[in-house]
Amino acid sequence: MKNILYIVFLCFFHTAIFAQQDTLTTEKTILKNKELLDRATDPLAPSRAAFYSAIVPGLGQIYNRSYWKLPLVYGGMGTSMYFYFHNQKQYQLLRDDYKRRLKLGSAYDRANERFGQLDDDRIIRAQRQFQKSRDLCLVITLGIYILNIVDANVDAHLQQFNVDDDLSFEPSFQFNEVNQSYQFGMTMRYKF
Repeated sequence: MKNILYIVFLCFFHTAIFAQQDTLTTEKTILKNKELLDRATDPLAPSRAAFYSAIVPGLGQIYNRSYWKLPLVYGGMGTSMYFYFHNQKQYQLLRDDYKRRLKLGSAYDRANERFGQLDDDRIIRAQRQFQKSRDLCLVITLGIYILNIVDANVDAHLQQFNVDDDLSFEPSFQFNEVNQSYQFGMTMRYKF
């Protein structure tokens, strides 16, 4: 008799624990869905996402829960900034070498200098090339930064867009066996 009571007690206790966990999971799911619904109907969400991305690049994507875009934002900006600093360093080295040539004149030792094998015209052209590349990298960085802001704004707008099955558009392609050709058509469906 005691064994049966223990078994009934353990079954009841086991059921109560899992029922409580299931209730907590359901409540968490409801709260999460309510949070997503509130954000999807929030008219300020796009401007908030754009503001966050303007403050810290990628923060708007985190706000929109588009985490896969973060490596694109930071990879693009990091790569262009790397090449910006590389081109700036090369430009400074060439400029310093050219200034040294002008200052020393005929006492300039071409054999011991880094760019000694280049004549003055080539040094000037190389400076201009590195300067153009540096400026282009800065423009690319700014473009990626602006694109990051626009993407966060558009992504937040699109989260408010209704994509239910009640509204659908389906292209259809059918093969006509009589004249051996394809027929193209469209189906638009709206359910109330």
